Amino acid sequence: MTTTAIPPAAPPATRRLGWVLTLLALAQLIFSLDLNIVFVALPEIGRDLGFPGQTQQLVVSAYVVLAGGFLLFGGRAADLLGRRRMFVLALTIYALSSLAGGLANSAEVIIAARVVQGIGGALLLPSTLALVSTLFEEGPRRNRALAVWGGAGASGLTLGALLGGLLTEHFGWPAVFFVNVPLAGIVALAALAVIPRDPARTVGRRFDLPGAFSVTAGATLLVFGLVEGPELGWGDPVIVTALALSVVALAIFALVESRSLDPLMPFRLFRNRSLTVGMTITFLFMGTFGVLPYFLTVLLQTVHGFSALQTGLGFLVPSLAIAAGTQLGERLTTRIGTRLTLLIGFAGGAVGTVVLAFGFDDQAGYGVLVPGLVVMGVGQGIVWTAMWIASSTGIAAAEQGVANGIASTTLNLGNAIGLAVFTVIAGSATEGKTGDALRGAIADGGFLVVLLCAAVMSLGLLITLALRPLAAKDLQNLP
Repeated sequence: MTTTAIPPAAPPATRRLGWVLTLLALAQLIFSLDLNIVFVALPEIGRDLGFPGQTQQLVVSAYVVLAGGFLLFGGRAADLLGRRRMFVLALTIYALSSLAGGLANSAEVIIAARVVQGIGGALLLPSTLALVSTLFEEGPRRNRALAVWGGAGASGLTLGALLGGLLTEHFGWPAVFFVNVPLAGIVALAALAVIPRDPARTVGRRFDLPGAFSVTAGATLLVFGLVEGPELGWGDPVIVTALALSVVALAIFALVESRSLDPLMPFRLFRNRSLTVGMTITFLFMGTFGVLPYFLTVLLQTVHGFSALQTGLGFLVPSLAIAAGTQLGERLTTRIGTRLTLLIGFAGGAVGTVVLAFGFDDQAGYGVLVPGLVVMGVGQGIVWTAMWIASSTGIAAAEQGVANGIASTTLNLGNAIGLAVFTVIAGSATEGKTGDALRGAIADGGFLVVLLCAAVMSLGLLITLALRPLAAKDLQNLP
């Protein structure tokens, strides 16, 4: 399939840029909310639609699997077919699939809706990032834009649980789907009026369909195997087959890309150290920071007996801390560079996570969790902003979509692998236990997992050292 590349759009006036950034931040908030918003609603969904406990996780994993599998495709589509065009299309898919999810009257319908919603998310995230990276020039202006965008995204990871609890408690589980319909619809319509039109296509490009099909199939099968492995068992024929086929599909993708004159994912992009480090950090981020809300939800609801509303309110503290951290991350990056900012973020996040672990006790109250949630949240926000700045630095405007698709893919893989590994570890001591003994074992498993997350965060410090430090001449030019 031959198409044409989309050159960068001319930046709109400063006042209009503010409205553009507002829409992009709202879109990122919608995407992030949906990663966690259904967690606290799962028990109600299961009771209402007749889901067995094991199958309820499909409502989450259906979204994660498809979002992870189609991200690279979505990134290249944004580059070649138009960033605004893909942004509006993705939001439209989001709104329609959310409506279907809220109206679902069976397990099959709600899972199908989440599958389509995941594809919408895979088209949305890279197009949103590409718009930020092309409409805001590299440097302090882009850093500030990414801080606003990142603040919406990082806070959405925890606000999802808060909003999910409030909506489920007062309006029932369908509300966690219906809330997306007006939000996504309004942002899509506003984008047509506010975001600049995609420029006329110029240079002919091939979409690289063999590469698109092979990487999408490989990534989707890989995420599926990692997400469902803990549920079905790693020796289950379905899981073994999915993982084996993913290896074959990704090998085909690598072969196709190495021989293509116009590859979907140019391997030369990996010569950019900032992108390589940035994508590695996004993987670590979601494999550590990104899985903590799940284990915190289990602790509050299963161990301490919090209601959906109480659980959601419990996430207000980390949400505020993360929002503060994203803004601090922008200021630090502009002042001292991405490298030192990431080091500070990972160090603070690791320390806060260790402190948080001591709140994972069946006899401890919520107050014991608060100091760790605050310190960890600020560190998480700092890392979130800085890692996206790293991933977009030094990338040509015409390839921002695919570069962001690469980083976003590793983000989702990190989440899938982190949850797959840590849920097995957390659940290893719970077999055969009931009542108080079970609650204690769940808390102890969470304690171990949180400490392991802190240890993995420490790897982020070592990986960050691969970034070049800010040069002395750059420090002299800072405002």
